Amino acid sequence: MEGRGGKRCPLQPLLLGILLLLVFFGYGFLSSRRPMPGGLGVGPGVAVGDPDGRPVVALSRMLYPQPKALTPSRSDVLVLTPWLAPIVWEGTFSPEILDEQFRLQNVTVGLTVFAVKKYVAFLRLFLETAEQHFMVGHRVTYYVFTDRPADVPHVLLREGRRLEVLAVRSHARWQDVSMHRMEMISRFSEQRFRHEVDYLVCVDVDMKFRDRVGVEILSPLFGTLHPAFYSADRRAFTYERRPRSQAYIPPDEGDFYYLGGFFGGSVAEVQRLTSACHQAMVLDKANGIEAVWHDESHLNKYLLYHKPTKVLSPEYLWDQQLLGWPSVMKKLRFVAVPKNHKEMRSP
Repeated sequence: MEGRGGKRCPLQPLLLGILLLLVFFGYGFLSSRRPMPGGLGVGPGVAVGDPDGRPVVALSRMLYPQPKALTPSRSDVLVLTPWLAPIVWEGTFSPEILDEQFRLQNVTVGLTVFAVKKYVAFLRLFLETAEQHFMVGHRVTYYVFTDRPADVPHVLLREGRRLEVLAVRSHARWQDVSMHRMEMISRFSEQRFRHEVDYLVCVDVDMKFRDRVGVEILSPLFGTLHPAFYSADRRAFTYERRPRSQAYIPPDEGDFYYLGGFFGGSVAEVQRLTSACHQAMVLDKANGIEAVWHDESHLNKYLLYHKPTKVLSPEYLWDQQLLGWPSVMKKLRFVAVPKNHKEMRSP
């Protein structure tokens, strides 16, 4: 290109350079927006750059069957609540897709468990089976609340997983031990957990993991359907029915009956839940009343008016000795260990 008088325009090299830069960055932008194909570890990864100069993340290619909009994943169970929260059953999710998505988020999951008094005896089996089935491939911190730190067993942990022992005092009544955990989880969430983990999963210790319990459960706030009431009418739920209690739920209200032995969510949401339940129990005590099922009654009241963003099916806490194995349960993931409750709860 020449200017007037046959001289070459001095802007030509500059314009050419700008054009080349636009072509280069335009191609990179379009490449990063290509949809991810689908089987983990199959084929080369796709590099996604960051315009701010942060490290490049290599995304694995993923090959899996295409979901069909007109073909439900399960037709024998409810898979979505009226407030659009998923209900997690076997067959409603892809473990591979979810593991990859949460791996990219680099999450750390905290698992809280209370091993107080004689219940410390269940801790070894609990931890050993958790290492086999709980959040495999992800970072985990076990938070063991106990009045017997010296009795906490040594269990070999996978890479990226650790165990923290948190000393708590015991109580004479098992009901007080159960209710006290809401206060402890709330306090430690505020003081410590929010700095260390992204999600909290709060479970009972007298259990064992027998199948996958993974990132499919994670959500801002989740509860688990009680295995004895998942098919019952709301009027049969063992809610607190006395209006004097802060846990009171009228007979014509209720979505599901959630059990107290498996709930969780983000640290912030778990802190709100446990704090609200603890404060409600303090008010009940001041008024001379104790909810029929203690902290579980207050948990149900909270989840009725603060809807969970995900609901876990009874696969996630089951008692095969009492309930058998009905066909609707494709997997039994977290199951009760046979025990004598009266003996375990004695001084």
